[in-house]
Amino acid sequence: MKILLTGFEPFGGEPVNPALEAVKLVQAPQGVELIKLKIPCVFGLCIETVVQAIEQHKPDAVLCIGQAAGRDKLTPERVAINIMDARIADNAQNQPVDEPVCGDGPDAYFATLPVKAMVKAINEAGVPAAVSNTAGTFCCNDVMYGVLHHLARRCSDITAGFMHVPCIPEQLCRMKEGTPALPLEDIAKGIEAALQAIADN
Repeated sequence: MKILLTGFEPFGGEPVNPALEAVKLVQAPQGVELIKLKIPCVFGLCIETVVQAIEQHKPDAVLCIGQAAGRDKLTPERVAINIMDARIADNAQNQPVDEPVCGDGPDAYFATLPVKAMVKAINEAGVPAAVSNTAGTFCCNDVMYGVLHHLARRCSDITAGFMHVPCIPEQLCRMKEGTPALPLEDIAKGIEAALQAIADN
């Protein structure tokens, strides 16, 4: 099985993004060919970058990873919505408000990855995880919605989805007091468990 695994570059003035750093550490489960991709935290361009990689590598599944400061678990996303509403500017200084991701798209797409199996596998690996029902309205939701829209229009059998990860301890000096964090190695371990669940299901 071939899986495309993506991680966002740092954004919002942060020097690191735990999503990308964890992706770098991830080891492919047995029987999985893993393609890793760094993607820009820029509306639209993040979608184009992943779609180009899909067309080039023709994976069986796509799992995109992003940071959600404030979350204390790895959270596979159940749904992406057709809206861009940015609290902060992206890395190209775009800050859309109440704009659709795709003007010709439906209101939402559900992930086609086995999100509950992923959560179960991550928890069994000793890393906290839970299903999330909101991918937000920033670039994480943008790429999830855009990739699923692309695959739906192609009537593709490639499965796809998104997972948010918490901050890492090294970031806490720049975060609000009380912001939860997980060690980078635990995040990578959780992603590996999620990949195994995708391969098994």
